[in-house]
Amino acid sequence: MSPLQPWSTEAINLPDHADNLIHTDEGARAAGFERALVAGTTVYAYMTHPVVAAWGVEWLASGGGELRLRRPVFDGEQVDCTVNKIPTDDPDGGSERGDVTVTAEVGGEPRAGLEVWRSVDAPALRHGEALSPVEVVLDQTHLDYGQRAGDDLGLYAEQRIAHPVTWANLANTVFKENLVTGPWIHVRSRIFHEGVAPIGATIRAEAWLVERFDSRAGERALVDMRMYADGRPVVTVEHEAIIVLP
Repeated sequence: MSPLQPWSTEAINLPDHADNLIHTDEGARAAGFERALVAGTTVYAYMTHPVVAAWGVEWLASGGGELRLRRPVFDGEQVDCTVNKIPTDDPDGGSERGDVTVTAEVGGEPRAGLEVWRSVDAPALRHGEALSPVEVVLDQTHLDYGQRAGDDLGLYAEQRIAHPVTWANLANTVFKENLVTGPWIHVRSRIFHEGVAPIGATIRAEAWLVERFDSRAGERALVDMRMYADGRPVVTVEHEAIIVLP
């Protein structure tokens, strides 16, 4: 595998996320922000660029990572994806897990972090309260999300496969259809890839509410999910969000 390289782009607030008012100027200001927040999943898409550029389909099929969203990114800000390696004797870049971190910075300030795992096994699901499943057929919007957001990798179009941001976006859809009624904020995800999904496949996301709790930032929810492409497991996700803002 090739080493990861830093990469930069201008943040774009895609209209795909306008149903969450935090991604509109009016809704963001009502929640105490200066203007619309760029979706955390879009920031995640940016951070996957150095990973996929270096590790390709192998990471998309069997790797993963832990995403932590620390501070908002706003439309038009330059996002610099920096790469830090944990010291290792492995010439390919490190151990199976936690060998590389990608940080999304704006003006040198960290806004989000992604601990990248080269190869992982999906953990066992914690079956709490069952939530309503979500089904979607993968189409062009799942292939070109990255390009529309500013990620210029051509691999997805060449392979006709879904961009990895698809799984975080579908996790958000589970939250929207089950847990939220107003503005809300995605804060953390652990994503374990189990295979790639071709455009045209039917995705079914099954989910369980693991925990719902209060915090200083508002009421939070933690949900475990397993997603299938035409019945074949493709990803397991642990997703956390502030579902009721103060």
